[in-house]
Amino acid sequence: MIDDRRAMAAAIALSDRGVGRTGVNPNVGCLIVADGRVVGRGWTQPSGRPHAEAMALAQAGKAAHGATAYVTLEPCAHLSDRGPRCSDLLVEAGVARAVIAMGDPDPRTNGKGIDLLRAAGILVETGLMEAEARAAMAGFFTRAALGRPHVTLKLALSLDGCIAMADGSSRWITGPEARAHAHVERARADAILVGRGTLEADSPRLDVRLPGLEARAPQPILLSHSADGLPEGWIHADSLEAVASLPLPGDRMLVEGGANVAATFLKADWVDRLLLYRAPVLIGAGRPGLGDIGLVDLPAAHGRWRRIDRRDFGPDSLEVYVTTARG
Repeated sequence: MIDDRRAMAAAIALSDRGVGRTGVNPNVGCLIVADGRVVGRGWTQPSGRPHAEAMALAQAGKAAHGATAYVTLEPCAHLSDRGPRCSDLLVEAGVARAVIAMGDPDPRTNGKGIDLLRAAGILVETGLMEAEARAAMAGFFTRAALGRPHVTLKLALSLDGCIAMADGSSRWITGPEARAHAHVERARADAILVGRGTLEADSPRLDVRLPGLEARAPQPILLSHSADGLPEGWIHADSLEAVASLPLPGDRMLVEGGANVAATFLKADWVDRLLLYRAPVLIGAGRPGLGDIGLVDLPAAHGRWRRIDRRDFGPDSLEVYVTTARG
């Protein structure tokens, strides 16, 4: 038997399969359970269709009748030429109960999907594991709330906080295991951004070099006052405001450097998640990982970040932090 919390946790895990692949659509997960048995699994497919509910119901078939649907986001209620409304699909399938982690802020749905289900006699319960579901769909919710992408800042540092030697050379501070994980993070991003200094010093490809994931390279972006020397296929932005309005393929952005760009994002409170890779090396008179972030006093630095993960990659370590500014 599977209880509600385990089922919703599984739906959230399914939603993670769509990270970096669903475009501007939320990466939703759905689980259909009948008589304590999973009969359907779904997650938002590349480019946003089919939706998670459609995939799970198709797999469940007639077994969905009388079943419980666990969905990480309120089923859509707006008409689209790309596919049917998920609220209608759940009604037509005859599910008896829907457990929904959270409502959809999209004004085209925002409560209407839940109302449609209830009007059809489906028992609807909301709020289970809402925080976890929101974190799994962070790109969608950051765009909806703040009008910008969800930003992960990646820093690869020495023990003394340097990102490069004094002459700018930085290949490689971390080892192959840590770098491979960083490429997994690239594969989960829709866009990747560097500044002028990184472009000229490293000529980065910003692609994904892991077997089987090469096609999941994010959109490269250069943040610079000038577009001079912009590599083919890259997008140029001359300010953070310009970044917010770029026609990106989705809402998750990875920022990889350098120190001034990292400081710019932190100073503007545009960093939602931090990846701190640290190698057991000392550089000394190297280049620091950050420039001025506008800190006025030390007390203001405390309480801003919460660590959510720590792991080792060979001799290197990774710490993952999320901002506390937005809960």
